[in-house]
Parts: sequence; C-alpha cells; structure tokens
Amino acid sequence: MIDKTKFYINGEWVKPIKENNFNVTNPSTEESYAQISLGSKEDLDLAVQAAKKAFESWAFSEVKERVSLVEDFIALYDRRSSDMAEAISSEMGAPIKMATNDQVTAGSKHMKNFIAAMKNFKFEHPLRSDTPDEQMIYEPIGVCGLITPWNWPMNQVTLKVIPAILTGCTMILKPSEIAPMSSMLFSEMMDEIGFPPGVFNLINGDGPTVGEAMSAHPDIDMMSFTGSTRAGIAVSKGSANTIKRVALELGGKGANVIFSDSDVKSAVKRGADRVLKNSGQSCNAPTRMLVEKSSYEEAVSYAKEIFSATTVDSSDKQGDHIGPVVSKAQFDKIQDLIQSGIDEGANLVTGGTGRPDGMSKGYYIKPTVFADVNNEMRIAREEIFGPVLSIIPFQSEDEAVEIANDTNYGLTHYVQSGDKDRTQRMARRLRAGMVEVNGAGRAPGSPFGGSKQSGNGREGGLHGLLEFVELKAVSGWNVTS
Repeated sequence: MIDKTKFYINGEWVKPIKENNFNVTNPSTEESYAQISLGSKEDLDLAVQAAKKAFESWAFSEVKERVSLVEDFIALYDRRSSDMAEAISSEMGAPIKMATNDQVTAGSKHMKNFIAAMKNFKFEHPLRSDTPDEQMIYEPIGVCGLITPWNWPMNQVTLKVIPAILTGCTMILKPSEIAPMSSMLFSEMMDEIGFPPGVFNLINGDGPTVGEAMSAHPDIDMMSFTGSTRAGIAVSKGSANTIKRVALELGGKGANVIFSDSDVKSAVKRGADRVLKNSGQSCNAPTRMLVEKSSYEEAVSYAKEIFSATTVDSSDKQGDHIGPVVSKAQFDKIQDLIQSGIDEGANLVTGGTGRPDGMSKGYYIKPTVFADVNNEMRIAREEIFGPVLSIIPFQSEDEAVEIANDTNYGLTHYVQSGDKDRTQRMARRLRAGMVEVNGAGRAPGSPFGGSKQSGNGREGGLHGLLEFVELKAVSGWNVTS
C-alpha cells in the first residue's frame, strides 16, 4: 500500500492534525493500492495561513521570476510524464496509452499556452490613449481555493494552479479524493522546483468537510471549482457569505447536430469517438447525437457498428481500448441510467446493463447506443458520464436548435454541415460557451467554459489568466501636486 497520508503546507510535507485515512482504489481491479488522509478544517486553516502570509510578497514578485519558475516546472513535468501517466491510469482508469498521449499532454499544453499568453499580458496600461492619467492595474485576487475533479486530473489542475501562480496568487489545491495520486506527484514536483513556501499548498479531503470549509473560509478570496453541477451549487452557496469570486466549470450534455449535407459517416465517427474517449467521462462529450431524418437510419447503423467494435479492458494494458469508469458509485449511476433508457422506451441498439462479457470485476461499462430518444427521457437530460450515446431525429434546422437548447446545460455543442452559412447561423443560435464545427479543433489558448448550469468561468490562455486578477482603476497616475 502506497503511503501518501501527508499534506503539502508552507513548503513542507506535514502529517494531518487528526488521522483520517482513506484508501485509493484502482477501478480496473477494484483493489485498494494507496492511502491518503482526508483533512479537516484545522488542516485547511494551516494551509490558508501559509498562503495568506506568502501572498504578501508573492503578489509583488517579478513577473519574470514567476514565468521562470513555471517554465522550470514544465520541463520537470515533461521529464516525468511516464510517472504521471501511470499515476492517472491507476487512479481513474484511463488506459495507459490514452493517459500518456491525452491526459498528461493536456496539462503540458495548457501550461505552455499560459506562458505564451503571459508574453502579451499587460498588468498595467492606460485606460485609453486619450486618458494617460487613468491607469488600469491588474492585481492578483489573493488566496485561491482550487477544487479539481477526477476525470481529467492534470487538465484541470494545470488550468487552475498555473494561472494563479503566474498572476501572483497563492493557493490551496484540493484534488478529488477518489483520484489524488497525480496531484500528489504534481505537488512533489512543485516542491522540487522550489516555489516559495506557502505559494502552493495541497490538502486532501472530501467535499462536505474540506470543500465546504474552503468555500466558507473568510481568508480565501476566490474559489475555482470543477465538478458536478450539484457540487458547484454547494460551493456557490458556501461562498455567498464572504462574497468571494466563484469560477465554476460544471457538467454538460452536448448536442452534436448532424445535417444530411455533411459527410454523415465522418460526422458520426467523430461524435462517437468523443463519447467513447475517457470512457465517456468528459463534461464536453457530445452525448446527444441529433441527426436529420433523411440520414437518421444511416447514422444509427454506423454508430452501432462503432460502439459494438469498441473493446473494454484494463487500464494498464497497451492498446486503443477504453478502460473502466472511476468508481462503484459512478458504475451504479450509469447502470441506473441505462436501465432508465430501456424502461422509458428508447431503442437499445447495442450495449446495455451489466459488465461486458467475460468481466466479473472492475467498473467496466458496455459501450451503449440508444436510438429513438426524445428530450424528455432521463438519458437525454441527465449527464451520464459514461460511454452512452443517445440518438435523436430532427426534421428542420429550427427543430434541431430547439432540441439542442432544451437542456439545463450549456457547455459545448457541435454542428456538422457542408453549408458554411448554416454552421455559422447555428453557432450563433446554440446556447453554449463553445461550439465546434465540422470537427475543427479548438485553437491553443481558446477559452474553455460554459453557460447556464455548465458554469460561469473561462479557463485557458489569456481568459484563464483574467479569472485570477482584479482590475484596479487609478486616476491621476501622472499628476504631480
């Protein structure tokens, strides 16, 4: 059993004030392989005190010093990429190839994009060319509470920690207690690089204890949270009494609108692959596939072919298979939702309840496709967070917009069409923080975030830096008495 029961506070690895050990389980085997401690409010208070003290000097440190430390960290992170991939694969079930090529590299790319954004980031500038005495100053917001999820650990840790550091903030990171090992390794690397004590702190813990204490803490100036909408609401409520800034990256129920004038087969393939990737555990997965009726049967048939051919296996094996979902709680939730689709009359095209054939252990889900789904069914309304696709027919562009927008979420929608005017029209009409057209990848540094119950913040690049600063207006900048 790997022992990771200490916290990283004020530049040192320290024991928790009260012993409260928690086992980390490998979802491929259902066996515990590591142990952490779940912290208390008292542990958090120590971390906040350290961060608050460090902020006094770190906030006024040289930008080039902060950039240099982050660049050194990126180099170390890249050198230890295989260690990080192994940690992620073991803790949350990403197959080792995917953990190496996607999970780890997502963090590396985000960090490098932040460095690029810093080159053009002006912390001070005049309001306008005709107002030289009105100075705009971006200053770090202060001590930040950062809560990250288990599904893309380094993607989310780097999207929070790195912009906080670069803008001069100090922080307390609370990773998911289900998948904390990658963040423990991240903290070890932070320590090796030599960031000043108190700038970066890590406390493990659960949401009801440490998470709630972070939200309510009077000396935490900002909460940045990624996770479920339910938990995001709790963070917002907990933060209300102290009027701290709250940035939320929450759930999604993306619509993938496929028109008949697109390359339907390619569109279905792209959409299916996005749903299957990471075993469906991505908030921006296009889990509702809306297909124009003239191409509907073709799309259903091809989706069945792709999902039926998808293999499911252990995360430590090499290959292009998908792994398990992260936990028993997640497994049970997905099983319940698949059964609800059957009970509510959706057409089960492939997959279904239970583990794949030959698997008696591990949190493995059958890749599942439902057709003839309508937007009143639970599988169309709730975020399943598993390899489950719902296919919905539509007749007209207006109907497609109506179905796509009929959701509490607004993270990412997708449009597939050979008509540029249509894709641009659809992009404007769809209510979401992001729209991806015809498989075009998002540009480096493009802001990630949603609307409605998908959250209210933006992460990545320049917009990710802006989340961690306050704007101060100073008049009389060049005026002498």
